Amino acid sequence: ARIMMPVIGVDGCPGGWIAVRWAETVSHHLCRSFAEVAAMDAAVIAVDMPIGFPQGSGRVAEREVRQRLGARQSSVFSVPSRAAIYARDYGEACRIASETSEPPRKVSKQLFNIAPKIREVDECLRANTIAAKHTFEVHPEVAFWRLNRGQALMEPKKVKGRCHDPGLQLRWNLLIASGFPTGAVNAAPPKGAGPDDLLD
Repeated sequence: ARIMMPVIGVDGCPGGWIAVRWAETVSHHLCRSFAEVAAMDAAVIAVDMPIGFPQGSGRVAEREVRQRLGARQSSVFSVPSRAAIYARDYGEACRIASETSEPPRKVSKQLFNIAPKIREVDECLRANTIAAKHTFEVHPEVAFWRLNRGQALMEPKKVKGRCHDPGLQLRWNLLIASGFPTGAVNAAPPKGAGPDDLLD
């Protein structure tokens, strides 16, 4: 029998971090900290959170993937410098981001809202060099684009901050078609995470 190396997909959620571990079976975990995720047995930890910060002109990967995502490209945030992410408040973050980018660019409010999660991952991986070697930044919309044969998804997963059933169903279908176990995709998300978090 084929032995599958454990892979964990991770997304930030209101309750902390939702981690889906796929080895011989699929299991869902709600972790209160990213350090808990990093401590799990895995060959790869794929996290939907920026890892690494730009030096001046932004990150090339962000610009390249936006071209592929069509209407979903707004889900790819522009990541500022580490100093801006560690700023005390939004105004300071915008000032530092403008001073450390070329051309000058402030921080989007959406990205600043997840700055605590970005800092948490950054601090964990800088302190845990073993986890850093097998932790990779991923983006759900890029993964779904790939599962959709290189076509941008036509339906968003959320509309006005609420889950959008046609968008969730489309992503569900793509996961099932790619071979992900139906029971795992159908599972209710753990308390503290939403259905969109689980699919991501």
